[in-house]
Amino acid sequence: MRKSALILAIAPLVFAIAACGGDSGQTANTASTPAAPATRNRWASIKSRGQVICGVSGEVPGFSFVGTDGKYSGIDVDVCRAIAAALFDNPDAVEFRNLNSKERFTALQTGEVDILSRNTTWTLSRGTTVGLEFAPVVFYDGQAIMVRKNSNIKSLADLKNKAICVQTGTTTEQNLADQMRKRGITYKPVVFEDVNITFATYAEGRCDGITADRSALVSRGTILPKPEDNLILNEVISSEPLAPAVAKGYTKWGDVVKWVVYSLVKAEELGITSQNVGQFATTTDPDIKRFLGTEGNLGEGLGLTNDFAARIVKHVGNYAEIYDRNLGPKTKLNLARGQNQLWSKGGLLYSPPFR
Repeated sequence: MRKSALILAIAPLVFAIAACGGDSGQTANTASTPAAPATRNRWASIKSRGQVICGVSGEVPGFSFVGTDGKYSGIDVDVCRAIAAALFDNPDAVEFRNLNSKERFTALQTGEVDILSRNTTWTLSRGTTVGLEFAPVVFYDGQAIMVRKNSNIKSLADLKNKAICVQTGTTTEQNLADQMRKRGITYKPVVFEDVNITFATYAEGRCDGITADRSALVSRGTILPKPEDNLILNEVISSEPLAPAVAKGYTKWGDVVKWVVYSLVKAEELGITSQNVGQFATTTDPDIKRFLGTEGNLGEGLGLTNDFAARIVKHVGNYAEIYDRNLGPKTKLNLARGQNQLWSKGGLLYSPPFR
């Protein structure tokens, strides 16, 4: 009886704490703004608040990273900015919260954030037992291992009995264990929760190699003390479809997120960019008219204005524009699009019809 009374007394405090924390705007966390309670009507809470609370890493250049000016940038960041553009005609109506790999799912489940846009791999268990509802994939990736050039390590087999740094709480840790066991290669996992500590340990020479998504290795490799002294092995040991996610059960909110992502892809398919979107105002193409909302009422079905896709492209651009400014040839990362091309160019990106 005493235990039951204690639990009932503490429960309201626990839920009150879980629903609070964070900052406003697109700068690093410096203030505290309460998040909306984790109600069943998440969509209504977001509209009432006038701002999307977006969970990101904040530590992966090209995906989500906080610059010296406190501003966020990256492909994951731009997904959230696209959502804000669709909802509020304002890409800056976003509050970003940095989450590590261990706390990210709890933050989504408790309602601390509205959406997780944090280079997260879509898996069966995460879509079922963890309770996530994934939006379309925004980046197709694969796991790899980075080593020092002077190590003479050329393949996974060369890592036998070697120490490998890996971040816990990720698919990376399990993938490494599975692949090494499959190959009969013994190794010494050096595990950390924090991504910065993981890479710092590798940089200090305490690990012979480090494993992560290939894009993360390229990204984090650019900020190592001597980037040129490292190389990424050619072997890809897993497939990693990275996608935004919302908590399962919020159907209307989940639909909005899905179709915002599809809008980025569809805009590229149609050749509509942030630079030329105004030129399509008088188009007679029915597909483009429906997409931009000058004909039909597709936006109303999502609880948005009919020109929601036009807002997205105007403020944030299409998928190609987002990719190029964050990961493309004019960036330090210079990641080839590869599988992240449109289906019509041999890639995996595909949008259902806007009709």
